[in-house]
Amino acid sequence: MIAYLRDETGADAVEELLNDEEDCLAHAVNLCEVYYDFIRSEDEPTANEAIEDLKSSGVIPRGDIDEEFWQEVGRYKGNIRRVSLADCFAIALANRVEGELATSDHGEFDPIAAQNICRIRFIR
Repeated sequence: MIAYLRDETGADAVEELLNDEEDCLAHAVNLCEVYYDFIRSEDEPTANEAIEDLKSSGVIPRGDIDEEFWQEVGRYKGNIRRVSLADCFAIALANRVEGELATSDHGEFDPIAAQNICRIRFIR
């Protein structure tokens, strides 16, 4: 999402996903990451605009946090080495909706892709 908003390499791949007929979901925890990234680099009004830009582009926020969901997140965090908690939320959401997780983070997600923990699409 950050690559898309900042028009970085991979932004075109994200735009294609947003223009696809499939829903593009983002867990609230992952939107929080986008939000604080823009607060750190810019300011709070810009962070608010970034989130609104994502929503108007078709990103659908999800706030799943029922017991089954947070336990799945915890299992991923406990069993997958070197993965952030926020990424575990993204993995759990992708699996819950039988979707595909889009990322540019090969460092964390190459091992996850190799283990077939969830479907992953690398945007660059």
